[in-house]
Amino acid sequence: MSYLHRMTCRTDGIRAVAPVRWRGLDGVASVYWQAEAQAGATGYYLSPDPRIVFFLNDVSDHILISNRDAGMAAHARPMMRALYVPAGMPIWSSFTGAHHFAHLDLHIHRDRLLRFLSPSLGASDALSVLRRPVEIQDAPALSVLAGLLVDEVSQPARHPVFAENLVGSIATGLLDIPPQGQDSASGGLTPAQMRRLTARLHARQDRRMTVAEMAAAVGLSESWFAAVFKQTTGQTPLQWQLAQRIAQAQRLLTDRALTVADVAAHLGFSDQAHLTRAFRQVAGETPAAWRRMRIAE
Repeated sequence: MSYLHRMTCRTDGIRAVAPVRWRGLDGVASVYWQAEAQAGATGYYLSPDPRIVFFLNDVSDHILISNRDAGMAAHARPMMRALYVPAGMPIWSSFTGAHHFAHLDLHIHRDRLLRFLSPSLGASDALSVLRRPVEIQDAPALSVLAGLLVDEVSQPARHPVFAENLVGSIATGLLDIPPQGQDSASGGLTPAQMRRLTARLHARQDRRMTVAEMAAAVGLSESWFAAVFKQTTGQTPLQWQLAQRIAQAQRLLTDRALTVADVAAHLGFSDQAHLTRAFRQVAGETPAAWRRMRIAE
């Protein structure tokens, strides 16, 4: 399948430091970038086809991303090393400091991925998988595969089928594919989806997300997400989120330098009384009583 990828890309303060290397494969455009960014550099990316981004070095301390325009202040999260970005999902990025980085971009025609996945998963499940974004930080096996593919993109030495199979292995290793025999539609959220959602929530200081934001984090509609979330956890998304916020409040309360009012402000509660009501609802006692008991221990 001949394929010429299309992507809207606008950057400011980012420049290539070496010639961009690319190689066209069956339904895939593989591009290897080496670049540097100034502090405050920004980018915007939107593609009509799915893509995989794999950083060859850790950028989580240097790059923030959001899927919302002007959403950096409230919705930013660290850029992970490996990302699967579904077709049509926009990304805004911002650099917190000057940084040199290298990454592999795989622009893949949707039909190529479906042709690869459908024989094993079925067409319906394959489509569902392609709608779910993925962001992971630790991927040692994928790092090895990405390194081999970078070599084949930079200096092709083997038949294209070798590089094409590397792309397939990277895709199947990164995509959120349920274990064999587990149907994500009927069995609730997958472990990978729950890990992604938890990581996204914990990236927020106040541990707050709307149900729509939680659903978007795992690539589901809001109504379907609410149903499968309760099936998975036995709680509604907001009950689960409140429990996560109170767990963070308990961690903060172990710091004697923080007052209960400080903890309330840190987690976005309107005041100390608001935190106290929520804390009692989840933990069965007030923050002050919980703290006294733990300090006494």
